[in-house]
Amino acid sequence: MSGRTYPGSVDVAIVGSGPTGAAYARILSERAPHATIAMFEVGPTVSDPPGAHVKNIADPDERAHAQVRSEGPSAHDDGDRTGGIVKTSARRARPGTFLLEDGYQVEGEDGLPVAAFSSNVGGMAAHWTGACPRPNDSERIAFLDDGTLDELLGEGERLLGVTTDAFDASPHAPLVRGRLAAAADEGRDEHERVQRMPLAVHRRDDGRLVWSGSDVVLGDTTRDNPNFTLHDESLVTRVLLDDGRAAGVRITDLRSGDTHDVRARFVVVAGDALRTPQLLWASGIRPDALGRFLNDQAQIVFAVRIRDFQPAEGEEGAAQTGLSEYSGVTWVPFTDEAPFHGQVMQLDASPVKLAEDDPAAPGSIVGLGLFCAKDLQSSDRVEFAADAVDGYGMPAMTLHYTLSPADHEVIDRAKAEIVRLGKAIGEPLDDRPFLMPLGASLHYQGTTRMGLVDDGTSVCSPDGEVWEAPGVFVAGNGVIPTATACNPTLTGVALAVRGARAIAAKLH
Repeated sequence: MSGRTYPGSVDVAIVGSGPTGAAYARILSERAPHATIAMFEVGPTVSDPPGAHVKNIADPDERAHAQVRSEGPSAHDDGDRTGGIVKTSARRARPGTFLLEDGYQVEGEDGLPVAAFSSNVGGMAAHWTGACPRPNDSERIAFLDDGTLDELLGEGERLLGVTTDAFDASPHAPLVRGRLAAAADEGRDEHERVQRMPLAVHRRDDGRLVWSGSDVVLGDTTRDNPNFTLHDESLVTRVLLDDGRAAGVRITDLRSGDTHDVRARFVVVAGDALRTPQLLWASGIRPDALGRFLNDQAQIVFAVRIRDFQPAEGEEGAAQTGLSEYSGVTWVPFTDEAPFHGQVMQLDASPVKLAEDDPAAPGSIVGLGLFCAKDLQSSDRVEFAADAVDGYGMPAMTLHYTLSPADHEVIDRAKAEIVRLGKAIGEPLDDRPFLMPLGASLHYQGTTRMGLVDDGTSVCSPDGEVWEAPGVFVAGNGVIPTATACNPTLTGVALAVRGARAIAAKLH
């Protein structure tokens, strides 16, 4: 599936190997199996099969090594692999990610102090929590009718391998869900009530959890496709255009330093919400909306010890992958009346470490997180420098980002709500909830947003095709045009399905 010899030309060039790039490859392999597809990833292959989630690596040292290799052009192991953004305002990246070194905050603005990336085959999906909730109320995209959006979300769930039963055997999940439901369900429609979190994870016959990465999205259909190739450690520096239309990509082989041009009928830029607009800008594709409407989800966290907790007999605690499974993962959906998305999980399963569990009662502490929908502002944006470069030699970024009065109001409401929900479950470990440093959610969106018409406020069409560069498609969370509070990966993959179908139809 992978190779070092670059093709001279392909039908479709895909930049980025995260779940949305993988979705394009999968749908094209299914719908246009005759098409030649080349995928280019700036980072190395860190797992087997390529794109697999690192949590599936049982050996902790091997897992840590895979995480280190994902941490960008200056990746190094300093010996501190405890990981996570701890309960502090310090700038610290989660394992498998690396921070934006400069330009993350402009004087007088809030900035995104812990804006971060991953560079590896599989992208952030090799390190994520696997949460795949569907958007609700104003999170949904109004110009896609409900039937269309729901069908696309269903396809996204198929590609990601989403389940809701992986933690059904967790001894304390019903207790946590029941207490949350009693506190939160009143006045909510059935689909908005407290429920199991849809997760991109399945349980093998031997009982082990297997978390989905891009490997699951690619599937055997793509891996067995002789017309598909994956090229890692390949930096795409430019989208090539002929008369304003997609013509291919320019690549630097990071192993040899050599430059190659690969011609393509269609180019899909499927990086994250910061590097996708960076590549478009570097390629001279600079619509007014490029980089604008940048939005993150302010994240509030809180930890409690489950009230009346009874340790389960015979439970050994952490599985081979380092995850405790006592309390499962519970979802409190976003609503317009309560504009935050909640998830409650075992602290060991969370990327945020708030407290040490009690060894006498493993699983007794759970973490609550509320994610807040952003007040969308065109002024929240990523800008690119003409005279400075980042560690890859691409245009350097500067992030402009400010919380509005409406954002502060929602954050204050979320802090009160998380304390209320936490006390319904158990005894707080601290009196005050904690607002994570901005950027901690890693759910950046909006910078290549889609729109129904080319009115200057969107970068691409509902199919993901860039308005001013026909044949160039964008994918990833940056395409999402709404203010979401839920984890955006499922929505991003759903929108990628739509774009891939559009390309497949044109290839026929």
